[in-house]
Amino acid sequence: MRVAGLFAGIGGIELPFHERGHETTLLADSWEPSQKVLADRFPGVPLVGDVRDIKSLPSVDVVNAGFPCTDLSQAGRTAGIHGEHSGVVREVFRLLDQSDATWLVLENVRNMLWLDKGEAMRFLTGELERLGFRWAYRLVDSRFGGVPQRRHRVLFVASRTEDPRSVLFADDAGEPGDDYYRDDAVGFYWTEGLGGLGWAPDAVPPLKGGSGVGIASPPAIWAPANPEGRRLVVPSIEEAEQLQGFPRGWTQAVASGTKNGPRWKLVGNAVTTVVADWLASRLETPGEWLAEASNPRSEVRWPAAAWGADGETFQMNVSTWPVRRPYTHLADLVDLEAAPPLSRRATMGFLNRAARSRLRFVEDFVLDAKRHVDALDPSLPLTGDTRSA
Repeated sequence: MRVAGLFAGIGGIELPFHERGHETTLLADSWEPSQKVLADRFPGVPLVGDVRDIKSLPSVDVVNAGFPCTDLSQAGRTAGIHGEHSGVVREVFRLLDQSDATWLVLENVRNMLWLDKGEAMRFLTGELERLGFRWAYRLVDSRFGGVPQRRHRVLFVASRTEDPRSVLFADDAGEPGDDYYRDDAVGFYWTEGLGGLGWAPDAVPPLKGGSGVGIASPPAIWAPANPEGRRLVVPSIEEAEQLQGFPRGWTQAVASGTKNGPRWKLVGNAVTTVVADWLASRLETPGEWLAEASNPRSEVRWPAAAWGADGETFQMNVSTWPVRRPYTHLADLVDLEAAPPLSRRATMGFLNRAARSRLRFVEDFVLDAKRHVDALDPSLPLTGDTRSA
C-alpha cells in the first residue's frame, strides 16, 4: 500500500506501515522538532510543513491523519473541533475531496466523544458522509498491543469503496481481569492529586505532551520493593519512547547536549505504534466483522464504538482490547533500580494536594510518599519536578 501521513508527529502511525513494507509517499507536520525526527527516521520521503500548503495528495491507498488534539483534550484548551488547532482537520476533507484514496485513518483523544455533547463526532461523520464515505470508529487501550501504558484513543477508519467494519470490528479479545497485571509497579501522575491521579497498576497513565519549551511532564512510578528514597521514581525519555512502542532513542535527533528539549512533548503527543500496527494488519487483511455486536444507536452520548453511513449510526458492543499481544510488564520495561527518584519538591507538592482532596489513596502508597520526602536530601536536583527539562 502507498501511504500519506498528515499531522505525522514522529511517525507513530507511519512506522508500522513502513516496517510492514508499505511505501510512505508523503509526510506532513508543521512543528519543526517533528520534522527533524521524521527527516531522520524516514529519509528520502517528501516532507511538507503546513498541511494547508498541500494542493493535492499523491496517488495513495491510505491517508493517515492523527490531527491535533489541543482543542479536544481534557488537558488542553477544550475549544472543540472548530478550535484553531483541532479545526485544521478540515484540510483532510479538502484533500480527500480530490483524492481516490481507498482508506482514511483518523486518531484522537477519547474526550472528543463527549466534548460539546459530541460536536466533534457529528462534524467528522457529517463531513465523511458528505464525501461519500462509510465510517467506523473504536475506542482502544494501548495496553492491548503489549505496552504498559493505559492510553485510550479513538481510531476512525473510513472508505468510499470498502467496509471499515471489517477492519475495526473483526477482533475482540475483551479486557483482561486484574490478575493479568503484576503488583510490583504502579504508575501515577505526581502533578495531580486533587481531582485525579492517573493510577495505573503495572502501567503508566497516558503520557502527556508537557510543555512546548521543553519542560517535561513524565509520570512517576511507585515501586514498593525499592529501598526508601527510591520508591517513587521517574522513567527516562528513552523508556517513554518504548512505552509508546518506539525503539529507544527514536527522537534523539532533537536532543540538545544533556537536555531532552522537546522530546517529552513529541513522545507524549505520538500515536502508540503497536496500536497502529494492529490497524495496519487489518487494513492488509480485513476480516469478518462482529455483526451480532451491532445495535441501532439510542444514546444521546456517542458510544465507545460505532459505525455508520447515509445518516444512520449503529453502536458496537465491543471492548477496548481488540487483541491481546504479549504484555511487557512495567517493571520489565523501566529499570526501577536505575530510574531517578521523584524530587522532594515534586513529592511534597503531590502530598499537599492529596491532603486537600477527597480522593481515596492506597495507605501504603501515601506512607511511602512521606518516607520518600524524609529520605531525600533537599539539595538533590529536582528530577521529575516541573522545572526540569
